[in-house]
Amino acid sequence: MPLPAIPRPLARIVSALPVFPASLAFSVAGNLALWPSLRDLDWQDVYGRRFCVRVNDLGLKLYFSIRPQGFVPEVAPGADVTFSATAEDFLRLGLRQEDPDTLFFNRRLSIEGDTELGLRVKNMLDGVELDALLRGLPPALRRRLLQTVSV
Repeated sequence: MPLPAIPRPLARIVSALPVFPASLAFSVAGNLALWPSLRDLDWQDVYGRRFCVRVNDLGLKLYFSIRPQGFVPEVAPGADVTFSATAEDFLRLGLRQEDPDTLFFNRRLSIEGDTELGLRVKNMLDGVELDALLRGLPPALRRRLLQTVSV
């Protein structure tokens, strides 16, 4: 089932945003919603490395690093590894509706830069169960996302 497309006016607005506020919002949301489920993974080799998530259809780039306290927004562009896909493909990845390897081989997900680091992080995240990952979300949003998956 296709997810709703990003409206072009919204994409234009989002693509014009400065890097830091969007990265800060992503990091705060990630720390509140996801980090409680992710903190026990072995991040030792990843601490301090810089990441970029590029949402192609929004023209959005999110820069952050990972530290023991969670996601830390980065002020300046530049990353050790960049993950690029559309908003829909990232959502499908997060909801486990698509396999990252399938998206990668179909050229819908790209990993640029330190691909070994990117694959290490991908494999760590693959090991987290969806319901554990969503545990930090508000109950109504968690239920809605889980309904989306089961449809």
